Amino acid sequence: MGFLDTILSPIMVAVAWIMVRVHDLLVFIGMAGGSGWAWVLSIVGLTVVIRILIIPLFFKQIKASRSMQLVQPEMQKLQKKYKNKTDPASRQKMQAEMMALYREHGANPFSSCLPILLQMPIFFALFRVLNSLGPLAEGTYVGGDNIGPLDQELAAQAESSTLFGAPISETFLSTTDPTVKVVTVVLIILMSVTTFFTQRQLTMKNMPASALDNPMARQQKMLMYILPLVFAFSGVNFPIGVLIYWSVSNLWSMGQQFYTIRKQPAPGSEAARLRAERVAKKRARRGLPPVEESTAVVEEQPRGQRVQPKRKDRAKKTGPATIPPAGSTAATSPDAAEGDEPEDDITGDGEVRGKDGLTDAERAQKRYEERAAQRRAAAAKRKSQAKKKK
Repeated sequence: MGFLDTILSPIMVAVAWIMVRVHDLLVFIGMAGGSGWAWVLSIVGLTVVIRILIIPLFFKQIKASRSMQLVQPEMQKLQKKYKNKTDPASRQKMQAEMMALYREHGANPFSSCLPILLQMPIFFALFRVLNSLGPLAEGTYVGGDNIGPLDQELAAQAESSTLFGAPISETFLSTTDPTVKVVTVVLIILMSVTTFFTQRQLTMKNMPASALDNPMARQQKMLMYILPLVFAFSGVNFPIGVLIYWSVSNLWSMGQQFYTIRKQPAPGSEAARLRAERVAKKRARRGLPPVEESTAVVEEQPRGQRVQPKRKDRAKKTGPATIPPAGSTAATSPDAAEGDEPEDDITGDGEVRGKDGLTDAERAQKRYEERAAQRRAAAAKRKSQAKKKK
Protein backbone atom coordinates (compact mmCIF):
# COMPACT_ATOMS: atom_id res chain seq x y z
CA MET A 1 0.00 0.00 0.00
CA GLY A 2 1.39 3.37 -1.00
CA PHE A 3 1.73 6.43 1.21
CA LEU A 4 -1.33 8.07 -0.36
CA ASP A 5 -3.45 4.96 0.23
CA THR A 6 -2.35 4.88 3.87
CA ILE A 7 -3.51 8.46 4.41
CA LEU A 8 -6.74 8.02 2.45
CA SER A 9 -7.51 4.53 3.78
CA PRO A 10 -10.38 5.56 6.15
CA ILE A 11 -11.99 7.71 3.45
CA MET A 12 -11.54 4.95 0.85
CA VAL A 13 -13.38 2.53 3.16
CA ALA A 14 -16.21 5.07 3.63
CA VAL A 15 -16.45 5.65 -0.15
CA ALA A 16 -16.48 1.91 -0.85
CA TRP A 17 -19.09 1.34 1.87
CA ILE A 18 -21.49 3.94 0.38
CA MET A 19 -20.99 2.61 -3.15
CA VAL A 20 -21.63 -1.00 -2.12
CA ARG A 21 -24.72 -0.10 -0.06
CA VAL A 22 -26.21 1.90 -2.94
CA HIS A 23 -25.39 -1.01 -5.28
CA ASP A 24 -27.13 -3.42 -2.90
CA LEU A 25 -30.20 -1.17 -2.85
CA LEU A 26 -30.30 -1.06 -6.65
CA VAL A 27 -30.00 -4.85 -6.82
CA PHE A 28 -32.79 -5.13 -4.23
CA ILE A 29 -35.18 -3.06 -6.38
CA GLY A 30 -34.49 -5.20 -9.44
CA MET A 31 -31.29 -4.17 -11.23
CA ALA A 32 -28.77 -6.84 -12.24
CA GLY A 33 -25.87 -7.20 -9.81
CA GLY A 34 -23.17 -7.14 -12.46
CA SER A 35 -24.86 -4.44 -14.50
CA GLY A 36 -22.72 -1.50 -15.55
CA TRP A 37 -25.55 0.89 -14.75
CA ALA A 38 -25.85 -0.48 -11.21
CA TRP A 39 -22.26 0.58 -10.48
CA VAL A 40 -22.57 3.84 -12.42
CA LEU A 41 -25.63 4.73 -10.36
CA SER A 42 -23.80 3.70 -7.19
CA ILE A 43 -21.28 6.48 -7.97
CA VAL A 44 -24.21 8.87 -8.54
CA GLY A 45 -25.62 7.74 -5.19
CA LEU A 46 -22.25 8.39 -3.54
CA THR A 47 -22.33 11.93 -4.97
CA VAL A 48 -25.86 12.57 -3.70
CA VAL A 49 -25.01 11.32 -0.20
CA ILE A 50 -21.91 13.51 0.01
CA ARG A 51 -23.74 16.59 -1.29
CA ILE A 52 -26.57 16.11 1.21
CA LEU A 53 -24.05 15.88 4.05
CA ILE A 54 -22.37 19.16 3.08
CA ILE A 55 -25.57 21.19 2.51
CA PRO A 56 -24.84 23.38 5.60
CA LEU A 57 -21.40 24.15 4.19
CA PHE A 58 -22.96 25.00 0.83
CA PHE A 59 -25.20 27.67 2.35
CA LYS A 60 -22.21 28.93 4.31
CA GLN A 61 -20.31 29.20 1.02
CA ILE A 62 -23.13 31.20 -0.62
CA LYS A 63 -23.27 33.58 2.34
CA ALA A 64 -19.48 33.94 2.51
CA SER A 65 -19.13 34.67 -1.21
CA ARG A 66 -21.88 37.28 -1.02
CA SER A 67 -20.35 38.92 2.07
CA MET A 68 -16.85 38.96 0.54
CA GLN A 69 -18.16 40.71 -2.57
CA LEU A 70 -20.20 43.27 -0.64
CA VAL A 71 -17.33 44.15 1.68
CA GLN A 72 -14.95 44.92 -1.19
CA PRO A 73 -15.81 48.64 -1.62
CA GLU A 74 -14.97 49.28 2.05
CA MET A 75 -11.89 47.10 1.73
CA GLN A 76 -10.65 49.24 -1.17
CA LYS A 77 -11.08 52.39 0.94
CA LEU A 78 -9.05 50.76 3.70
CA GLN A 79 -6.28 49.81 1.25
CA LYS A 80 -6.15 53.37 -0.10
CA LYS A 81 -5.92 54.67 3.46
CA TYR A 82 -2.74 52.65 4.09
CA LYS A 83 -1.43 52.72 0.52
CA ASN A 84 1.90 54.48 1.17
CA LYS A 85 2.40 53.28 4.75
CA THR A 86 4.87 50.42 4.89
CA ASP A 87 5.98 50.55 8.52
CA PRO A 88 5.10 47.51 10.67
CA ALA A 89 2.76 49.46 12.97
CA SER A 90 0.64 50.67 10.04
CA ARG A 91 0.55 47.21 8.50
CA GLN A 92 -0.52 45.69 11.79
CA LYS A 93 -3.21 48.33 12.21
CA MET A 94 -4.47 47.71 8.66
CA GLN A 95 -4.72 43.97 9.33
CA ALA A 96 -6.65 44.65 12.56
CA GLU A 97 -9.09 46.94 10.71
CA MET A 98 -9.51 44.36 7.95
CA MET A 99 -10.38 41.64 10.48
CA ALA A 100 -12.83 44.01 12.18
CA LEU A 101 -14.42 44.69 8.79
CA TYR A 102 -14.75 40.96 8.12
CA ARG A 103 -16.38 40.42 11.53
CA GLU A 104 -18.78 43.34 11.03
CA HIS A 105 -20.04 41.96 7.72
CA GLY A 106 -19.84 38.28 8.76
CA ALA A 107 -17.38 37.57 5.94
CA ASN A 108 -14.81 34.76 5.96
CA PRO A 109 -12.30 34.44 3.10
CA PHE A 110 -12.02 30.67 3.65
CA SER A 111 -15.71 29.76 3.96
CA SER A 112 -16.31 30.08 0.21
CA CYS A 113 -13.82 27.24 -0.40
CA LEU A 114 -15.14 24.80 2.22
CA PRO A 115 -17.36 22.60 -0.03
CA ILE A 116 -14.57 22.14 -2.59
CA LEU A 117 -11.89 21.56 0.05
CA LEU A 118 -14.05 19.01 1.86
CA GLN A 119 -14.76 17.11 -1.36
CA MET A 120 -11.13 16.88 -2.46
CA PRO A 121 -10.22 13.97 -0.10
CA ILE A 122 -13.38 12.14 -1.27
CA PHE A 123 -12.43 12.89 -4.86
CA PHE A 124 -8.96 11.36 -4.43
CA ALA A 125 -10.31 8.45 -2.37
CA LEU A 126 -12.74 7.56 -5.18
CA PHE A 127 -9.85 7.89 -7.63
CA ARG A 128 -7.79 5.38 -5.61
CA VAL A 129 -10.76 2.97 -5.16
CA LEU A 130 -11.40 2.86 -8.91
CA ASN A 131 -7.69 2.43 -9.65
CA SER A 132 -7.57 -0.44 -7.15
CA LEU A 133 -10.45 -2.40 -8.70
CA GLY A 134 -8.14 -4.32 -11.08
CA PRO A 135 -5.58 -5.46 -8.48
CA LEU A 136 -8.37 -6.18 -5.97
CA ALA A 137 -10.27 -8.32 -8.50
CA GLU A 138 -7.06 -10.23 -9.38
CA GLY A 139 -6.12 -10.73 -5.71
CA THR A 140 -2.91 -8.68 -6.02
CA TYR A 141 -4.03 -5.60 -4.09
CA VAL A 142 -1.31 -4.77 -1.54
CA GLY A 143 -3.84 -3.42 0.95
CA GLY A 144 -5.45 -6.82 1.52
CA ASP A 145 -8.42 -8.75 0.16
CA ASN A 146 -10.94 -5.95 0.42
CA ILE A 147 -11.58 -2.21 0.81
CA GLY A 148 -14.25 -2.16 3.47
CA PRO A 149 -17.23 -4.16 2.11
CA LEU A 150 -15.77 -4.05 -1.43
CA ASP A 151 -14.37 -7.59 -1.73
CA GLN A 152 -12.80 -9.46 -4.65
CA GLU A 153 -16.12 -10.52 -6.20
CA LEU A 154 -17.68 -7.06 -6.10
CA ALA A 155 -14.45 -5.51 -7.37
CA ALA A 156 -14.54 -7.84 -10.38
CA GLN A 157 -18.12 -6.76 -11.10
CA ALA A 158 -17.25 -3.07 -10.81
CA GLU A 159 -14.11 -3.53 -12.93
CA SER A 160 -16.16 -5.01 -15.77
CA SER A 161 -18.95 -2.42 -15.52
CA THR A 162 -19.24 0.04 -18.40
CA LEU A 163 -20.91 3.34 -19.30
CA PHE A 164 -21.99 3.23 -22.95
CA GLY A 165 -19.36 0.54 -23.52
CA ALA A 166 -16.52 2.32 -21.66
CA PRO A 167 -15.23 0.71 -18.41
CA ILE A 168 -15.71 3.10 -15.48
CA SER A 169 -12.16 2.47 -14.23
CA GLU A 170 -10.47 3.51 -17.53
CA THR A 171 -8.91 6.91 -18.27
CA PHE A 172 -8.41 8.79 -21.53
CA LEU A 173 -4.62 8.27 -21.48
CA SER A 174 -4.60 4.63 -20.33
CA THR A 175 -6.34 3.13 -23.37
CA THR A 176 -6.54 3.22 -27.15
CA ASP A 177 -10.22 2.22 -27.17
CA PRO A 178 -12.10 4.96 -29.12
CA THR A 179 -15.27 4.35 -27.09
CA VAL A 180 -13.44 5.16 -23.86
CA LYS A 181 -11.97 8.32 -25.42
CA VAL A 182 -15.36 9.55 -26.69
CA VAL A 183 -17.13 8.93 -23.37
CA THR A 184 -14.25 10.56 -21.48
CA VAL A 185 -14.26 13.66 -23.71
CA VAL A 186 -18.03 14.05 -23.34
CA LEU A 187 -17.77 13.81 -19.54
CA ILE A 188 -14.84 16.27 -19.47
CA ILE A 189 -16.85 18.77 -21.53
CA LEU A 190 -19.85 18.30 -19.23
CA MET A 191 -17.66 18.76 -16.16
CA SER A 192 -16.05 21.95 -17.56
CA VAL A 193 -19.31 23.50 -18.76
CA THR A 194 -21.11 22.86 -15.46
CA THR A 195 -18.14 24.30 -13.55
CA PHE A 196 -18.31 27.47 -15.67
CA PHE A 197 -22.06 28.01 -15.26
CA THR A 198 -21.92 27.24 -11.53
CA GLN A 199 -19.33 29.99 -11.03
CA ARG A 200 -21.14 32.40 -13.36
CA GLN A 201 -24.46 31.88 -11.59
CA LEU A 202 -22.87 32.65 -8.22
CA THR A 203 -20.81 35.71 -9.19
CA MET A 204 -22.72 37.42 -12.00
CA LYS A 205 -26.40 36.92 -11.16
CA ASN A 206 -26.30 37.17 -7.36
CA MET A 207 -24.17 40.26 -6.87
CA PRO A 208 -25.11 43.95 -7.14
CA ALA A 209 -23.35 46.01 -9.81
CA SER A 210 -21.43 47.96 -7.15
CA ALA A 211 -19.86 44.73 -5.86
CA LEU A 212 -18.69 43.61 -9.31
CA ASP A 213 -16.27 46.48 -9.88
CA ASN A 214 -13.39 45.58 -7.58
CA PRO A 215 -10.20 43.46 -7.73
CA MET A 216 -11.76 40.44 -6.01
CA ALA A 217 -14.73 40.40 -8.41
CA ARG A 218 -12.35 40.60 -11.37
CA GLN A 219 -10.29 37.77 -9.89
CA GLN A 220 -13.39 35.58 -9.48
CA LYS A 221 -14.42 36.40 -13.04
CA MET A 222 -11.00 35.27 -14.22
CA LEU A 223 -11.31 32.04 -12.22
CA MET A 224 -14.70 31.49 -13.85
CA TYR A 225 -12.85 31.02 -17.16
CA ILE A 226 -9.68 29.40 -15.81
CA LEU A 227 -11.20 26.60 -13.69
CA PRO A 228 -13.03 24.91 -16.60
CA LEU A 229 -9.76 24.87 -18.55
CA VAL A 230 -7.94 23.33 -15.58
CA PHE A 231 -10.54 20.56 -15.36
CA ALA A 232 -10.47 20.08 -19.12
CA PHE A 233 -6.70 19.49 -19.20
CA SER A 234 -6.51 17.45 -15.99
CA GLY A 235 -9.61 15.36 -16.77
CA VAL A 236 -7.68 13.11 -19.17
CA ASN A 237 -5.98 11.58 -16.11
CA PHE A 238 -9.21 10.80 -14.23
CA PRO A 239 -11.10 7.47 -14.45
CA ILE A 240 -14.57 7.67 -15.97
CA GLY A 241 -16.09 6.99 -12.53
CA VAL A 242 -14.40 10.10 -11.09
CA LEU A 243 -15.62 12.19 -14.03
CA ILE A 244 -19.15 10.91 -13.33
CA TYR A 245 -18.81 11.94 -9.68
CA TRP A 246 -17.58 15.46 -10.49
CA SER A 247 -20.13 16.08 -13.25
CA VAL A 248 -23.05 14.99 -11.05
CA SER A 249 -21.67 17.09 -8.19
CA ASN A 250 -21.55 20.16 -10.47
CA LEU A 251 -25.12 19.57 -11.65
CA TRP A 252 -26.22 19.30 -8.03
CA SER A 253 -24.44 22.60 -7.23
CA MET A 254 -26.12 24.35 -10.16
CA GLY A 255 -29.58 23.25 -9.06
CA GLN A 256 -28.93 24.04 -5.42
CA GLN A 257 -27.56 27.50 -6.27
CA PHE A 258 -30.45 28.23 -8.63
CA TYR A 259 -32.99 27.46 -5.90
CA THR A 260 -31.10 29.41 -3.20
CA ILE A 261 -30.47 32.49 -5.37
CA ARG A 262 -34.08 32.47 -6.60
CA LYS A 263 -35.47 32.39 -3.06
CA GLN A 264 -32.83 34.49 -1.25
CA PRO A 265 -31.04 36.78 -3.73
CA ALA A 266 -28.46 39.35 -2.67
CA PRO A 267 -29.99 42.84 -2.34
CA GLY A 268 -29.43 44.97 -5.43
CA SER A 269 -28.48 42.02 -7.65
CA GLU A 270 -30.03 40.94 -10.95
CA ALA A 271 -31.58 37.97 -9.13
CA ALA A 272 -33.21 40.36 -6.62
CA ARG A 273 -34.70 42.43 -9.44
CA LEU A 274 -36.16 39.34 -11.11
CA ARG A 275 -37.60 38.12 -7.80
CA ALA A 276 -39.23 41.53 -7.20
CA GLU A 277 -40.85 41.30 -10.64
CA ARG A 278 -42.18 37.80 -9.89
CA VAL A 279 -43.61 38.96 -6.55
CA ALA A 280 -45.26 41.99 -8.19
CA LYS A 281 -46.89 39.81 -10.88
CA LYS A 282 -48.11 37.33 -8.27
CA ARG A 283 -49.66 40.10 -6.16
CA ALA A 284 -51.26 41.63 -9.25
CA ARG A 285 -52.90 38.29 -10.12
CA ARG A 286 -54.38 38.17 -6.61
CA GLY A 287 -55.65 41.74 -6.89
CA LEU A 288 -53.26 43.02 -4.20
CA PRO A 289 -51.39 46.33 -4.34
CA PRO A 290 -47.63 46.36 -4.99
CA VAL A 291 -45.32 45.82 -2.04
CA GLU A 292 -44.54 49.56 -1.87
CA GLU A 293 -48.20 50.39 -1.30
CA SER A 294 -48.40 48.71 2.08
CA THR A 295 -51.18 49.05 4.58
CA ALA A 296 -51.58 52.55 6.00
CA VAL A 297 -49.85 53.41 9.25
CA VAL A 298 -52.64 54.36 11.63
CA GLU A 299 -51.92 56.57 14.61
CA GLU A 300 -54.00 56.21 17.75
CA GLN A 301 -56.49 59.07 18.26
CA PRO A 302 -58.43 60.06 21.37
CA ARG A 303 -61.84 58.44 21.77
CA GLY A 304 -64.74 60.14 20.07
CA GLN A 305 -62.71 61.13 16.99
CA ARG A 306 -62.60 59.29 13.69
CA VAL A 307 -59.33 57.43 13.11
CA GLN A 308 -57.49 59.18 10.30
CA PRO A 309 -54.91 56.97 8.52
CA LYS A 310 -51.60 58.47 7.59
CA ARG A 311 -49.25 56.84 5.13
CA LYS A 312 -45.52 57.31 4.99
CA ASP A 313 -45.56 57.84 1.24
CA ARG A 314 -48.41 60.37 1.27
CA ALA A 315 -47.26 63.66 -0.14
CA LYS A 316 -47.84 66.79 1.91
CA LYS A 317 -50.41 69.21 0.53
CA THR A 318 -48.91 72.39 -0.82
CA GLY A 319 -50.42 75.72 -1.72
CA PRO A 320 -52.62 78.15 0.25
CA ALA A 321 -55.61 76.86 2.12
CA THR A 322 -58.98 77.40 0.41
CA ILE A 323 -61.27 79.76 2.33
CA PRO A 324 -64.90 78.59 2.10
CA PRO A 325 -67.60 81.12 1.25
CA ALA A 326 -69.29 82.86 4.14
CA GLY A 327 -72.39 81.07 5.36
CA SER A 328 -71.43 77.72 3.89
CA THR A 329 -71.67 74.51 5.90
CA ALA A 330 -67.92 74.07 5.82
CA ALA A 331 -67.41 77.53 7.29
CA THR A 332 -69.75 76.96 10.23
CA SER A 333 -68.99 73.31 10.97
CA PRO A 334 -66.89 72.59 14.09
CA ASP A 335 -65.14 69.83 12.17
CA ALA A 336 -64.13 72.29 9.51
CA ALA A 337 -62.59 74.53 12.11
CA GLU A 338 -60.41 71.68 13.23
CA GLY A 339 -59.34 70.86 9.67
CA ASP A 340 -61.21 67.52 9.59
CA GLU A 341 -62.26 65.94 6.30
CA PRO A 342 -65.69 64.58 5.26
CA GLU A 343 -66.49 60.91 5.87
CA ASP A 344 -66.00 59.99 2.17
CA ASP A 345 -63.29 62.11 0.69
CA ILE A 346 -60.77 62.25 -2.12
CA THR A 347 -57.35 62.77 -0.54
CA GLY A 348 -54.58 64.94 -1.84
CA ASP A 349 -53.09 61.97 -3.72
CA GLY A 350 -56.34 61.29 -5.60
CA GLU A 351 -57.48 58.20 -3.65
CA VAL A 352 -61.04 57.79 -2.39
CA ARG A 353 -61.32 56.81 1.29
CA GLY A 354 -64.36 55.29 2.92
CA LYS A 355 -65.81 55.72 6.39
CA ASP A 356 -63.12 53.43 7.79
CA GLY A 357 -60.44 55.75 6.48
CA LEU A 358 -59.05 53.20 4.00
CA THR A 359 -58.83 53.07 0.24
CA ASP A 360 -60.10 50.05 -1.70
CA ALA A 361 -56.54 48.75 -2.15
CA GLU A 362 -55.75 49.16 1.55
CA ARG A 363 -59.01 47.45 2.49
CA ALA A 364 -58.18 44.49 0.23
CA GLN A 365 -54.70 44.26 1.76
CA LYS A 366 -56.21 44.31 5.25
CA ARG A 367 -58.63 41.49 4.40
CA TYR A 368 -55.78 39.45 2.87
CA GLU A 369 -53.64 39.82 5.98
CA GLU A 370 -56.57 38.91 8.27
CA ARG A 371 -57.23 35.73 6.26
CA ALA A 372 -53.52 34.88 6.31
CA ALA A 373 -53.46 35.30 10.11
CA GLN A 374 -56.50 33.03 10.42
CA ARG A 375 -54.84 30.34 8.27
CA ARG A 376 -51.67 30.50 10.38
CA ALA A 377 -53.69 30.23 13.60
CA ALA A 378 -55.61 27.24 12.23
CA ALA A 379 -52.38 25.52 11.15
CA ALA A 380 -50.84 26.11 14.59
CA LYS A 381 -53.96 24.67 16.24
CA ARG A 382 -53.88 21.54 14.08
CA LYS A 383 -50.17 21.08 14.82
CA SER A 384 -50.82 21.43 18.56
CA GLN A 385 -53.66 18.88 18.41
CA ALA A 386 -51.46 16.44 16.47
CA LYS A 387 -48.77 16.70 19.15
CA LYS A 388 -51.31 16.02 21.89
CA LYS A 389 -52.55 12.89 20.10
CA LYS A 390 -48.99 11.55 19.91
